[in-house]
Amino acid sequence: MNTGNGAIVGRIAERRHAMPAALSKIADLVISHPTTPAELTITELAERAGSSPASVTRFCRSLGFAGYTQFRVAIATELGHASAEHAWITDIGAEFEPTDSPEKILRTLLNVHVSGLETTREGIDLDAVGLAARAITASRHVDIYGLGGSAGIAQEFQRRMHRIGINSHAWSDVHDGLASAVLQDESSVAIGVSSTGQTNETVQMLAQAGAAGALTVAITHDDESWIADVADVSITTAAPVGYLRPDDMSVKHSQLFVIDLLYLLIAQQMFDPATRRLAATATAVSAHRRPRTLNSRSAQAHSEAQAHSEVQEAAS
Repeated sequence: MNTGNGAIVGRIAERRHAMPAALSKIADLVISHPTTPAELTITELAERAGSSPASVTRFCRSLGFAGYTQFRVAIATELGHASAEHAWITDIGAEFEPTDSPEKILRTLLNVHVSGLETTREGIDLDAVGLAARAITASRHVDIYGLGGSAGIAQEFQRRMHRIGINSHAWSDVHDGLASAVLQDESSVAIGVSSTGQTNETVQMLAQAGAAGALTVAITHDDESWIADVADVSITTAAPVGYLRPDDMSVKHSQLFVIDLLYLLIAQQMFDPATRRLAATATAVSAHRRPRTLNSRSAQAHSEAQAHSEVQEAAS
């Protein structure tokens, strides 16, 4: 797929070899990420390129622009001419083409999800998972923190643990989460779910629980991230592959894979009470599930078979 970089980026590429080192760093950044000037301030662009705002201004003037503002407007306008294709690459990713058949999308999508699960399996630290499972089993209380998409993962884990008798709560509001975190102690476990590992509120809640004495566990795709640094135990999942950014569902499946593993290891360690509680909770909701009914054709076949059986019994 053509990225549609346009004439300005082409001009930068042509002149890059003649630029001094400070300007060539900026050129390399813009060539590799053409949307950067439209997204960043002059100071942010300079920091990203490892240069200075003054060098950015010189860079813009070397291309014939009065300054950074004029350069930003020009490149944003040029990118806007190819906005549909650019938006597709940015938001969906290069794995899928707009003209792909449903069959090809299905195959590619399956490969993405399977790859995410396999990557998680290959990289997971079973010692870390086992340590977390044992601590949760022996804990007084478990707090689980997660915002946005990670909130759903936290809530699903809380529901599973609740059914087998683990006292737990999932928090997606930072005020409520901090109020709970400060009440934890050495008999508690706190879990922070953040794919990037950089979600400020999640890190704050997990750090607060750790300061109160709880064993802290991070579930993230980046074991060098902020949340991994503040956690006692870090469990790594697969990183996003680029499609449907920023909401890559394969990441959520990898997170669900990890909490499923944790859940099973916890249930394994408390087999007898866990099985009793699972049976009790299943019975409690069974009355609210509609029994399976036969469709008209199956019902007719069932009636004929029953009648045939009764005739045979009478004949015998």
